[in-house]
Amino acid sequence: MSGPNILSTRIDNRLIHGQVGVTWTNHLGANLVVVANNKVAGDEVQQSLMEMVLPDTVQARFFTLQKTIDVIHKASPRQKIFLVVKDVQDALALKEGGVPFTYLNIGNMHYEEGKKQISSTVSVDESDITAFKRLAELGVELDLRGVPSDRGQNILELL
Repeated sequence: MSGPNILSTRIDNRLIHGQVGVTWTNHLGANLVVVANNKVAGDEVQQSLMEMVLPDTVQARFFTLQKTIDVIHKASPRQKIFLVVKDVQDALALKEGGVPFTYLNIGNMHYEEGKKQISSTVSVDESDITAFKRLAELGVELDLRGVPSDRGQNILELL
């Protein structure tokens, strides 16, 4: 059996919002957005707000990181999956847990104390840099890009 049909994986600390829910899902042709995040997996209010942004033709699932690792291989080939995580540590946990993605779109990682801004929408600290380097070692292409029409950039070149 082949693996799950993961069209793309994206880091966006806002998870599902207009840019993800409309622009990226339409561009990818996704019919399922899987949000892998331990906190949101248990927050029905946040889930409802995020689902409101999605077109009627796109479903959403909100799983913990571990549940994503456990169930992603059971996905039907008809499910065209757009996987969204909050940060690079979550992406690395999924990859090391066996979730088969080879491309990671880095969209938004907001600035906070102790982080260095490397683009208009992405700020990193040492732990983020270590995680990105590990993902690269695992064969993941790291593409910093806000929207599909932007020119992508390998995030390692900015670190």
